[in-house]
Amino acid sequence: MRRCLAAVAALVLLATACSAPAAVRQPRLGESAFVYVESTDVVTDWDPGTSYSNEIVALQNVYETLTLWNPVTKKSAPRLATAWRSTADGRSWTFTLRRDVTFHTGRPMDATAVKQAIERTMATKAGAYYIWDSVSSIRVEDPYTITFALRYPVPLDVVASSAYAAYIYDTRAAPDLAQWFSAGRDAGTGPYTVGTWKKGAQDELTLKAYDGYWGGWDRPHYRTVKFRVLPDQRQAWRQLLRGEVSFLYRLDPKLFARAETRPGLRTSERSSFQTAMLLFNTATGPMTDQRVRRAVQKAVDYRGVIRALRGGVMSHSGVVPEGLLGHVPGRVPRQDLAGAAELLAKAGYGPQGEPLQLTLTFTEGDSDQQVLVDRLRRDLKSLNVTLRARAMPWPDQWELGKKRGQDIFVMYWWPDYADGYSWFGNVFHSADPPVFNLAYLDDPTTDTLLDSLPELTVTDSATAQQAFVRATRRVLDQQAAAAMPWVVNYRRAYLGSVQGYVDNPAYPDVVFVYELRPSG
Repeated sequence: MRRCLAAVAALVLLATACSAPAAVRQPRLGESAFVYVESTDVVTDWDPGTSYSNEIVALQNVYETLTLWNPVTKKSAPRLATAWRSTADGRSWTFTLRRDVTFHTGRPMDATAVKQAIERTMATKAGAYYIWDSVSSIRVEDPYTITFALRYPVPLDVVASSAYAAYIYDTRAAPDLAQWFSAGRDAGTGPYTVGTWKKGAQDELTLKAYDGYWGGWDRPHYRTVKFRVLPDQRQAWRQLLRGEVSFLYRLDPKLFARAETRPGLRTSERSSFQTAMLLFNTATGPMTDQRVRRAVQKAVDYRGVIRALRGGVMSHSGVVPEGLLGHVPGRVPRQDLAGAAELLAKAGYGPQGEPLQLTLTFTEGDSDQQVLVDRLRRDLKSLNVTLRARAMPWPDQWELGKKRGQDIFVMYWWPDYADGYSWFGNVFHSADPPVFNLAYLDDPTTDTLLDSLPELTVTDSATAQQAFVRATRRVLDQQAAAAMPWVVNYRRAYLGSVQGYVDNPAYPDVVFVYELRPSG
């Protein structure tokens, strides 16, 4: 749900004029390590209970969750849990755990260890701990069976697959866990464990195979995973061509086109769960007038922005992206400047009315958001509206937003776990003080509708979908609280010797390296 502490600026790999070999060099099987390129520091928080940033790309290979969201079946699949069941009312969930699993510390993973890990994460009150908010108690039934009692129904099997705050880890690894983790140690059950960590170095992090991994190492695998920091995108591309790195997680459209035709490279392209949002200040300032909010909705050049970003983003319909319960098709927005002018005129503004000034904040360094802002500024100017846009580092923008310091707040959102309620429950439900509800909606009718979604998702998915449709209409049409310009389109390039890669949008930019098969 990376509204969050790491900026979600797209990694833009610029096309270069340098020459390249006809075919990309492939590492020999015996020498191969999987090398993942990051543009910024990989690790900001080593603690699996509080981690909520870029290190997801590494930690998902070190730690495991009870379940894993499957992008093909669109359901949760076994991971550390092999089976689960819930009561009819969705208020009690029982998980059967995998046997013969050990933490990297050597301690067996059992029901008591699972209970201790989740309870510690809940107690941190940090990161995405709130995914467990529905849990009232956790009971160990036997060494490999654990039951969760819930205050209200949620799809706990999906919650347990969350990209953040759902890791199972050894809470007995050290007396002061937070300090112990901060030194670059881990206590997971995953296929890889920390080898070396050199904060600030180009080769920042190396993971090595955990020989005791429950999945085994009989088939060909990458025994080493390296995370390399290359802020110079040209350098990253050249290293990919030389076979020195294995995977680039996002490419500029021109460069992606080159990668598609380059012998020795594979590419992957798919729509993500990452949506761009313009949140309108419904609490203070000129946008408390719904007519002004609706006018700005209509002024956004949706098609023009998508064309300008040349395949890096896709049209978005509704609030929830396609692939999740809650997606509403047939709601792709279109620009309507005449309609915007009419609404502004009714509010006393527009070409023939009083001039209007609006403030907007967006993420510093995000070139996609910059294109959106530039076009919106241009089109609002034609309507006698001046847009004062301010690019800010994400933490500063978020702090200002929590103080209601702007009229329009531009950000990305993706779910902690693959469920459409994440957008509504976190972004559009009333919250005092505001955390992620940066439209500041405070409407009891909307809240009542949104509060019905978690239980319906568990007990009656068809009725839940109908409720999502109503919620979408209320937020976008009746409240006019936001505009949803696009869904990010993931474009990857990787070596042809890498086999078995599957992009899972529930885990942004994560490569599950254990599932890959290297070939010479």
